[in-house]
Amino acid sequence: MHSLTVKIKRPDALSASETAAWVRIRESNPALYSPYFHPDYTQALGRLRNDAQVIIAYDGEKPVAFLPLQGSGKFTAPLGAPMTDYHGFICAPENETHVDFEAVLKQAGVGAFHFSAMVNSPLARNHGLNTQEAAVIHMPEGGQAWRDLQDSSYRRSLKSLRRRIRNSEADHGERRFVYRSDDRALFDTLIEWKRKKFEETGKYDVLCADWTLPLLTQLWESGINKDPNSSALRCDMHALYFGDRLAAIDLGLSDGSTFHSWIVAYDSDLSTHAPGIQLLEGVIDESEVLGYSRLDLGAGLEGYKRYYATENVHVHGGFVAVRGPAAALSTLYGAAEKFGQKTMADIPGKLRRRYSQIAACDNTVSGRTRAMIEAVKTTRSAS
Repeated sequence: MHSLTVKIKRPDALSASETAAWVRIRESNPALYSPYFHPDYTQALGRLRNDAQVIIAYDGEKPVAFLPLQGSGKFTAPLGAPMTDYHGFICAPENETHVDFEAVLKQAGVGAFHFSAMVNSPLARNHGLNTQEAAVIHMPEGGQAWRDLQDSSYRRSLKSLRRRIRNSEADHGERRFVYRSDDRALFDTLIEWKRKKFEETGKYDVLCADWTLPLLTQLWESGINKDPNSSALRCDMHALYFGDRLAAIDLGLSDGSTFHSWIVAYDSDLSTHAPGIQLLEGVIDESEVLGYSRLDLGAGLEGYKRYYATENVHVHGGFVAVRGPAAALSTLYGAAEKFGQKTMADIPGKLRRRYSQIAACDNTVSGRTRAMIEAVKTTRSAS
């Protein structure tokens, strides 16, 4: 390999040959199955964020790695954070690439790169402060074949769910599923329910930023008329009704074979019937018709998700301190976070993650000030 050279471009400035290289690289690396690594996802964000950029590493004239970023100054984060559930370098499989990723960041002038769910890579492992398993359902032979292979814990949870299904139908009427809905009223209800949940739980409302809701809206609207059997990026929206009553909605990012459950909400008055899980099981039932061979529920195995993690996928959260004041400050926060994990209920880590989430949505000075105030306030109330 020649010595690497690095360029930085806006997403819309990528050439046709660079985009084609991106597609080829992604197809060659099974770790990049997620639709978040589709080049059209980066392009969509580039139209909505003025700080969107792509670092491109070249071996001679050949692009060998891409990294979509956002951020002003020397602090950077994955493009689309915190909406982008998985992120990392678009490059060849680990055993086939010889890219020095830290050197690429340094050449690009990055001071510090903060990430929350980078896919398995040497960079993520070497600089990660935490590791999570993702709940991924891999169904190459279809939903029923997948179920037949599951362990007793899943079968027990399914038995309990079937009891809830009987109760929901007795109380509210027969279940009805709607897949790939193009109903705008349904989309608006999903957003309303989700924002209400943010308010009830005290979590930061990521949909309040000026780019997050437009991202969801544009991906969903543009995908309505796309061929569902193609690899085009889109959002698919599925819904569950109990009789005539809307019970749950799941809007997921998809490129055809993978459905990544992204924004999920349900009627809280129906929570005893587990409508969200009922909808998930309905999507599993319909997976072959929908063309999905993989359902991704995202990082973490909390709650019901632990029964569905059947593919070995891990993601890492942390930061790379490259150089300059940004690196020094990130290192200081990282040391406090490691200390806090042992002695302070992870208060420094919670503070940093809360601030990072809000600041990623709003990159104005006033927004970052509000982010710090909200981070401190939320961390105090939770501790």
